[in-house]
Amino acid sequence: MKGNMRRTALRAVESAKPLTRTGRSARSFATQSDTARDPAELDQITTLPNGVRVATESLPGPFAGVGVYVDAGSRYEDASLRGVSHIMDRLAFKSTKARSADQMLEVLESLGGNIQCASSRESLMYQSASFNSAVPTTLGLLAETIRDPLITDQEVLEQLATAEYEIGEIWAKPELILPELVHMTAFKDNTLGNPLLCPEERLGEINKAVVERYREVFFNPDRMVVAFAGVPHAEAVKLTEQYFGDMKSRDIAHGKGPALSGSGIDTTLSDSHEAAKEGQIPTVPQFTASSTVSSSAASQTTNSSFLSKLPFLKKLSSQNHTSVEPLHPSLIEPSALDLRRPAHYTGGFIALPPIPPPANPMLPRLSHIHLAFEALPISSPDIYALATLQTLLGGGGSFSAGGPGKGMYSRLYTNVLNQHGWVESCMAFNHSYTDSGIFGITASCSPVRTTEMLEVMCRELQSLTLDTGYSALQTQEVNRAKNQLRSSLLMNLESRMVELEDLGRQVQVHGRKVSVKEMCDQIESLTVEDLRRVARQVFGGQVQNKGQGTGKPTVVLQEGEVEGFKLRSFPWEEIQERIARWKLGRLKNDALLVSDDEEDYTDTDSEISDASDDELEEETLADRLAALKDIVPPSARRHVSSTVSSITSFGKSSLAFSGKALWIISTSAFLIGVPWALAYAEEEQYIQMEREQGMIKGANEMLTPGSEAEKKESQPIL
Repeated sequence: MKGNMRRTALRAVESAKPLTRTGRSARSFATQSDTARDPAELDQITTLPNGVRVATESLPGPFAGVGVYVDAGSRYEDASLRGVSHIMDRLAFKSTKARSADQMLEVLESLGGNIQCASSRESLMYQSASFNSAVPTTLGLLAETIRDPLITDQEVLEQLATAEYEIGEIWAKPELILPELVHMTAFKDNTLGNPLLCPEERLGEINKAVVERYREVFFNPDRMVVAFAGVPHAEAVKLTEQYFGDMKSRDIAHGKGPALSGSGIDTTLSDSHEAAKEGQIPTVPQFTASSTVSSSAASQTTNSSFLSKLPFLKKLSSQNHTSVEPLHPSLIEPSALDLRRPAHYTGGFIALPPIPPPANPMLPRLSHIHLAFEALPISSPDIYALATLQTLLGGGGSFSAGGPGKGMYSRLYTNVLNQHGWVESCMAFNHSYTDSGIFGITASCSPVRTTEMLEVMCRELQSLTLDTGYSALQTQEVNRAKNQLRSSLLMNLESRMVELEDLGRQVQVHGRKVSVKEMCDQIESLTVEDLRRVARQVFGGQVQNKGQGTGKPTVVLQEGEVEGFKLRSFPWEEIQERIARWKLGRLKNDALLVSDDEEDYTDTDSEISDASDDELEEETLADRLAALKDIVPPSARRHVSSTVSSITSFGKSSLAFSGKALWIISTSAFLIGVPWALAYAEEEQYIQMEREQGMIKGANEMLTPGSEAEKKESQPIL
């Protein structure tokens, strides 16, 4: 006991003395100096002679990240390669020229790390997080599966079967398939609108030759970035030169290299001139107003073309009424794959068949709706304002748990989920790509409230553009959203895999790594006016990207069925009109200035013809009266509509209250009056029975001899 007390006293005395050990103090100062440096100062990028870029972020730690990022994905696919990106990530880490599939799996498991492959619209990512000592082995495995895969026919068939099952599972879940359909509708028939999931009809056409063609096109050194996190730059460059330094580039852009010949499962890969000529795919030129003509007669053909790119197209129905005629043959010229085609935003509408009621009566009946607009590319300086707007809107599910840090004070929580009990979920989404993007709100609600749900979504988006009013942006909520965005950014980057992917993708897109400090400074410098300006630009359909989008809204809808209730139709024309009332999307007149033939605007005629006078003469009185509504200003129309709606609502409420009151009174009278009447009748019956018994008793006494009265009279009186 005394020894412990003595040691404690000695430690207290030593701690009170000044620090005099120079070695330990110098080491402490060095550590502080390292942590004070901006992590971006540790980022380095080197380009090898063959075009492979090596990027490192050498922050120390027990684990290191290694990744190879290829400029590939569904946006670059043409008709001959459609859906292959979906299959490529599943063919990773299978058999190679040096190992069988089982041997590859055994080596991966022995690393004890996290290794994966994933495909997206603009990138194919091979990445791993492992111990520092396993970095050379990990990069060797990545190089082996990227450069020397065996890709047997059996492996391709197995992955196609897996993809078919996966597609079926995704189509059964609206929350998974609807975001995919939003992209396909927003960028119809081009680039970012290409299906990320392999279409069902393509499953029988993809074989080893098609996969090899995909590799020939995209797996080139100038389209690759090898990223390292937690590895010194010199060591990273040395390893990359060892595994990728001798990789040769293929000149696919000028038609050199093998091409596909044949069709379907008989497709083969050949270097012959005839096969190359046969394998050339007609490339549609960039969309222009002069190259297309609006026509309702061609709508069925174009709709079927769009639906043919969707998995399980029989489950899908589209309500587009106009489309684009096929291009003139003179405008179609055979050329190689166009890998630099800008994303052209089209907007539009698509409706899926209703969801049948679930077998479990306890599960809710829901309708799902997505509303989106063209947004900014990842390279735009306003991307930070757009991300802050998404955080500010926030949202989630009606039963989400958590406190303020989980977004409980976001606008979609306080204004939508907390105010409308019929809303199951409502949240904002933002997808940014190299040359375009989409921003919007997704919601699920009661099937009988779909129109109201659309109005609520439009209201929340339109409120972000207002200068004044109780719903306009406030400094307090903007600061809260900025803090949430910065904290989310910093916490996500604590993961090695996220840090690695961020490094690789930024080098792909920007050619450099944007530091965390720079991003945080950009977020901090945002003002309320910046967010309001970006909101007006995006939700007003005024975004001007390389693809020159239409500025129209994108709506994807899947309604749910309710037992014993028939849902009314919700056509695209009505949806457009409701969105236009909130001044969202590019106005029709503005859209016509860009293109006279844009589809979906069937209620206007942009062409001047001699038949216009005849059409005016054929107008009926009802048509002319209906046209008078355009003379009234929109604000007056909204005021009248609001007044009529209020009066109608008050009348309905009064009638409903009167009916309920009458029902309560009549029911109360019935419940009280009937028992009282029955009790009264029973009491009268008892009284009548007593009277009858009294009369019978009196009669018996009179008729019976030797009654009590006679006995009393016969007794002697003493």
